[in-house]
Amino acid sequence: MISVDAVGVEFSGTTLFSNINFNINNEDKIALMGKNGAGKSTLLKIIAGKDNPTQGKISAPKDAVIAYLPQHLLINDDCTVFEEASKAFSEMQEMKRQLDELSLQLETRTDYESDAYSKIIEQVSDLSEKYYSVEEVNVDAEVEMTLLGLGFLRSDFTRPASEFSGGWRMRIELAKILLKKPDLILLDEPTNHLDIESVQWLEDFLKTSAKAVMVISHDRAFVDSLTNRTIELTGGRIYDYKTNYSHYLELRKERREQQQKQFDDQAKEIASIQQFIDRFKGTYSKTLQVQSRVKMLEKMEIVEVDEVDTSALNLKFPPAPRSGKYPVIVDQLAKNYGDHTVFKDVSLTIAQGEKVAFVGKNGEGKSTLIKAIMGEIEHEGNMQLGHNSLIGYFAQNQAALLDEKLSIFETIDEIAKGDMRTKVKDLLGAFMFSGDTIEKKVKVLSGGERTRLAMIKLLLQPVNLLILDEPTNHLDIKTKDILKDALKAFEGTLILVSHDRDFLDGLASKVFEFGNQRVKEHFEDINGFLRNKKIENLKEIERKVKV
Repeated sequence: MISVDAVGVEFSGTTLFSNINFNINNEDKIALMGKNGAGKSTLLKIIAGKDNPTQGKISAPKDAVIAYLPQHLLINDDCTVFEEASKAFSEMQEMKRQLDELSLQLETRTDYESDAYSKIIEQVSDLSEKYYSVEEVNVDAEVEMTLLGLGFLRSDFTRPASEFSGGWRMRIELAKILLKKPDLILLDEPTNHLDIESVQWLEDFLKTSAKAVMVISHDRAFVDSLTNRTIELTGGRIYDYKTNYSHYLELRKERREQQQKQFDDQAKEIASIQQFIDRFKGTYSKTLQVQSRVKMLEKMEIVEVDEVDTSALNLKFPPAPRSGKYPVIVDQLAKNYGDHTVFKDVSLTIAQGEKVAFVGKNGEGKSTLIKAIMGEIEHEGNMQLGHNSLIGYFAQNQAALLDEKLSIFETIDEIAKGDMRTKVKDLLGAFMFSGDTIEKKVKVLSGGERTRLAMIKLLLQPVNLLILDEPTNHLDIKTKDILKDALKAFEGTLILVSHDRDFLDGLASKVFEFGNQRVKEHFEDINGFLRNKKIENLKEIERKVKV
């Protein structure tokens, strides 16, 4: 059991949270929730031992292993992917090396009666007890299974880790954490860079093979399926619910309603007491009663109502100009990079007003096909845009493409045209940028703020073909819900690349699956696709067993 005991954090005299107490038990799967800025990532770093609290402490058994995956990670190493992942077993491998070295000394030395020889025997005994108490594992098999589960190909194993993007490097670090089989895994937004299949694999692994887990995530389906406990960090304190995220929302609503009723009742009582004091303050015969009521007010513990995040994103896409019947027509499309074929023989048609999802493992061509639609890359076959197709495009790295030297206001003001120039502040306000915050430089913005700012740029001109490549990375659950509602109401055609099942649910009515150099059309929503996908995988496994 790991204990968080009276932990508090202060920054420049401001209290982020104080007197936080809870225990993490074996097999707990905890969602750490709270609005942006509440201190979730800070608390996770403290439990991981990466940061120190201003007050309080973390208590854990001496041999407890706590593994931590931060939200942003850089691995600068020339090891191959397989070698880097194998470092998860470095402690065990180092023990084996020391044992071999000490055993060799015992074989070659002849000073059997010396204190030095006795000390070596003692070291071998202690080290052997520790080494052989560790469950014997096939290191190569474990590393291979985990890397494949996280979406790597066998051909990736021998590539230098430095060749991979930040998201893929994060998967390598995640593999190392999973391979250590720690007592507690701490994950800060682990699904941001994972495709749907890898998220499912991670979810299953954590549920069936991990011990205790604490996760910060904006992926509602992921936390709902994984967690059995929700800790909410709000107003500098915590509330602990022994349930998953969706049920926690219901209980939190009931709690706040109860608090509000208690607050209102107490406010009426205070007003009544104060009215008596004001009325009889100078009346001699009522002096004792007045003094009694004054003391009553002084001793009264004021009921507090938990803060509610009242900021609300007001998101509505401009009316979509009329387009042709088929905005996108693809015929026998193929794309190769040298000897590597991304996809071939791709033929598909997307009708006006359709909302479709592109899904599949990373590297199978989803973003490549979008670049072909955008005319950004050369390709074989035919790509045709329908009559009057006006494209609005949100790239996967759109937020990173913003000019960091500009302020929030300058970023939008420089591209606003005509009447929109007089409405820039209103538009920023609708996206929760108001007051002095609009003067903040892009370089100091969080990932979620950058994504919102990039989304504003997309809204500055009316479009009828909206292409969004992973738009929900770094967005909190509330903002994602608002974006989802706006996309449902969007009158044009939508192509959506996303690994977020909850976001896709009820939004995309058709799924295009990318894999094995092909694109397969599924005439069903994401839930139907995932159900059928699991059945197909089981059949494939059965076929392999029969062979």
